[in-house]
This record gives sequence, C-alpha cells and structure tokens, in this order.
Amino acid sequence: MKVVLVDAGGTNIGSVRYALQRLGTDAELTSDAARIRAASHVILPGVGAAAPGMRMLREAGLVDVLRGLTQPVLGVCLGMQLLCERSEESDTACLGVIPATVKRFAEASGLRVPHMGWNTLQVTVPHCLTAGLREGDTAYFVHSYAVPTGPYTLAASEHGTPFSAVVAAGNFMGMQFHPERSAGVGAQLLRNFLSL
Repeated sequence: MKVVLVDAGGTNIGSVRYALQRLGTDAELTSDAARIRAASHVILPGVGAAAPGMRMLREAGLVDVLRGLTQPVLGVCLGMQLLCERSEESDTACLGVIPATVKRFAEASGLRVPHMGWNTLQVTVPHCLTAGLREGDTAYFVHSYAVPTGPYTLAASEHGTPFSAVVAAGNFMGMQFHPERSAGVGAQLLRNFLSL
C-alpha cells in the first residue's frame, strides 16, 4: 500500500499525516503527478477557501490528474468540497467528480456560521467507508460551506438544515469533518478508507 497526501497547501496536512501514522501508515506528501498516479490511495486534505485551493491545484498541474484517478481518493474538509462541481464560495469551479454544488450555511437566528464543534452523524447509505459507525457517533466540524444531501451522501449531519458529512461517487469519497480531531470515529473512517 502506498498512500499519498496531495500537497495543495492545506494547513491540516500535518495533522492528517499524524493521524495516519497513528494507524501505522506513513503517507508521502507530494504534488508530483507521477507519484500521485502511482499511489494505491490518494488523500486531498485542505483548510481554507475554495478559490485559492483550486488555484493551487491548477498551478501544480493536478486538476486533470486528480479527475483521472481510478484508485480510492479521499477529500478531507475543504478537500471534500473541492471534489464537487462548484462552490458558491467565490463562485468557484471545482474538480467535478461529486455531482453537487457547495453552498454557504444560511444565516439564521441562533445559528452560528462558521459551524464549529461536535455534531452527530447519521448514516444514510451503507458503504464500506462508513462501516462500524453507530447511531449517535459524533465528529468535529469547522466550516462555513457545506455539500447539500443527495444520492452521493453516505452520512449526514445538521446545522440548521441537513448537510453531507460523508460522500462517495465511485472511487471518490469525502469527509466534511476533521478525522484527525474526531477521535475514534475519525480513526475508524480513515482505517476503512485504507482498507479499500
């Protein structure tokens, strides 16, 4: 097994890498297209905004590389959002492998944006990525934009309205929450991904 972390400037790369090391996997950090294509598993981490994230992928020549991957690919936090078709954040065209548009949480009385903290996960579709999740399991989120629920949703959460917490379309998967901060739940999902 050869796991790579796509180096697109995400600020959570170190913590995701450490979470993988705790599971016994040493992931290489790279922006080299050949190394990414040769990996058995590819993880696209990210924290920040959609437009700068996509700009970094374009400048590294990785947009078409990522779109063409056939091995398991996991987007984490912003990385999951970049797998979608578009983001309302700066009206950004993304990778387009998840058929969804990322939307900002609506401002509402008593609803804080960004959404920060622990939220319950509800598994909506059985999938090997979410194996072992139990009713009432929680994960740690920090985000202002979210993927609406749809046929790609494996697990949902809620902040004013339901949103996708875990998604999949073919070999492309994503987690909106931070697995490295989500204790046993995050470790279980990373373990499940590595077992694919």
